Amino acid sequence: MELITHTWHWAIAGFIIGLVMLSLNYFGKVFGMSSNLRSLCSMTGVGSKVPFFDWDWKSQRWNLAVVFGAMLGGFVAVHFLSDASNVTLNPKTIEQLSIMGIDAPNGKLLPDALFGSEIFQSPKIIFILIIGGILIGFGSRYAGGCTSGHAIAGMSNLQLTSLKAVIGFFIGGVIMAHFILPLIF
Repeated sequence: MELITHTWHWAIAGFIIGLVMLSLNYFGKVFGMSSNLRSLCSMTGVGSKVPFFDWDWKSQRWNLAVVFGAMLGGFVAVHFLSDASNVTLNPKTIEQLSIMGIDAPNGKLLPDALFGSEIFQSPKIIFILIIGGILIGFGSRYAGGCTSGHAIAGMSNLQLTSLKAVIGFFIGGVIMAHFILPLIF
């Protein structure tokens, strides 16, 4: 169990992701998490009113299984296989987060200030979550995929548009982390 619960070297995870991508390419499949929202909307029959959702969602059932597997795997990992004691943050990061009012993990995987149930008592945080969700949804649609879709699937297929998107995601993340996040908190 110790092998499973502790962090793995990045090269092991990268190798496994590479194997998955090669197998998907071999079977003619394209990986993407954000495209599942289109499948879910198509399943409801909204395609009769919105042409974007009028497509054969049944051809993407395998991708819906990937989403279900990711959710199930995340639940199992957090509740049965996680060991927060091996999560270490740079002391400077902890200091910068404390200035913004975000607590150190202290044996938890996620800080309560961002992921605890008390965030739903603050109208400011609820507003931030709604605006963030809209921006993520719009951004993934505008960019033709989400960060994982472009960074993993697009880059492994050597797509120039994915390289441009990943560079944009990285620049946006740096701007958010260094300039906007301190203003919000």
